[in-house]
Order: sequence, then structure tokens, then C-alpha cells
Amino acid sequence: MHTLNLGKIEGRILIFGGPYSNLEATRAIYAQARLLDVPANNVICTGDLVAYCGEPNETIELIRDWDIPVVMGNCEKSLATGADDCDCGFEEGSSCSILSDKWFDYANALIKKEHRQWLVDLPASISFLYSGFNCQVIHAGVSSINQFIFESDSLMEKSKQIRQAKTDIIIGGHSGIPFGQKVEAGYWLNAGVIGMPANDGCCDTWYMLLDAKQEGVSACWHRLSYAADLSRQSTVAAGMIEYGQALVDGLWPGEDVLPQWEKRQRGKPIQLQCLTLL
Repeated sequence: MHTLNLGKIEGRILIFGGPYSNLEATRAIYAQARLLDVPANNVICTGDLVAYCGEPNETIELIRDWDIPVVMGNCEKSLATGADDCDCGFEEGSSCSILSDKWFDYANALIKKEHRQWLVDLPASISFLYSGFNCQVIHAGVSSINQFIFESDSLMEKSKQIRQAKTDIIIGGHSGIPFGQKVEAGYWLNAGVIGMPANDGCCDTWYMLLDAKQEGVSACWHRLSYAADLSRQSTVAAGMIEYGQALVDGLWPGEDVLPQWEKRQRGKPIQLQCLTLL
């Protein structure tokens, strides 16, 4: 596993995570990038292309054809290396772990050999220079591909990892809920995911835009509307009934990974203001 260095990027950057085998959401983010005139080399995915929904091969094919930089997530690593499970970081025997076994077995049986080989070659992280900031995109934690890092988690730990990465901005994924924070060592941003709602009672999902301003960088989070009921149908048909329902009611079927503060936010619509990075 390696780091992909994109060098200096200019212009608007669109970042998203977790397509999760949700083809309709992936089509929607592709269309949104075209609408915003963001070129493929300015679009970055934080990983987990394949997970809870019903169209893994089709989702990978769209991302591959789009030819955008993608970080290897735990789901990619497991599927590429022939692992027995998704290595999602769920506690053994938890509801999240039990539900994940179903989608992993489904996807693992379907993924094409050529797709597994493509997944093997994905980078562990992506670095770039943007408006004077050193930025690093990772999937979960700096040293762990399946570490859950949420907004309520330790600011000290986030600063420690930013220093470990020797960067100014960390852009992470994996946790499925968008947020942005200034910490002592820099900034920690999570773009959110497009393939599953953020447990906020809304079927829309999330992506993030970075814009260079005269002073600093603006990080703004946006909802992504897409044909959620079509994804629900294909997900239920594939046997993931609980995840299919989550696509339309906006609530996760399992919350074992969530800290107490995030659990208390269940069903509350997320409202995120833009964060100015100085």
C-alpha cells in the first residue's frame, strides 16, 4: 500500500466517501460533479466503494470509468485480499457485525476478478497541496484502516494523528457522518458518504466541496439527492432488507459504533455550516 501524491491542485475540489454499492447515488454524484464543472482529477473518494447496497460491480465500473483518485477503504482491502469479512471495525456479535456479514457475502460472491485486481492497487492515502495547505486524504485513521473517528471523539487524538501524518488537513471517511473541526494541530474534515444516509432521518446523503478563497480555504458540506427508492429496491432484492429500509427512512439499522453524543443525534436533520480554513 502506498500514498498517491497529486501535487498542487487548483480550482474547486469535490470529495465524497462510501458509495457502498449504491449505483443511483454514485450516478448522482457523478452528475453533480459535471454540473459544478469539477474535472475528474479534482474529485476524490475516501473509499468503501462496495458495501451495504445491491450493485457492487456496477458501482465500481462507474468509478473506474470516471477515473478519479480513490483511497483504499477496509471494504476494498478485504475484497481484494480474499478476507473472510469486511474488517469494518465492528465488535464481534454486534448488530452491525451481523448485518455486515450478509452484504459482504453477497458482494464477495459477485465481484469480478478484474475489479479485485483494480482494488488491490488503490493507495492507502492521497496527498496534495491546496492553496498553501498540505492535505492528506485517508479512509479512517492515519495508522488504522478501520478506526472510527467521529465529531465527538478526542480533539487531542485528532491533533496527534495530524502531526503523525505531517500535514495541515486530514480528510477522512469511514464513520459515515460528515463534520469538520479545527484542532490544535490543524483541521480534521469528514466529507460524509453518498451511499447511505447519515442517521439523521433524511434520505439525502453528503459530499464536501473545497474552494480556495482570497484568504484561506472554504470547506462546505452539501446534501446529495438521488433516486433512493430505486436503490432501496435493488438492495432489498439482493437480500439486505434492513439497509434497503435505511436508504429511505434515513436511520441506521445498527448504531453499535456510535459514541453517546452521536447516538443522541439519531433522526435529527444535520445542519452544517461552511468552515473557513486559515
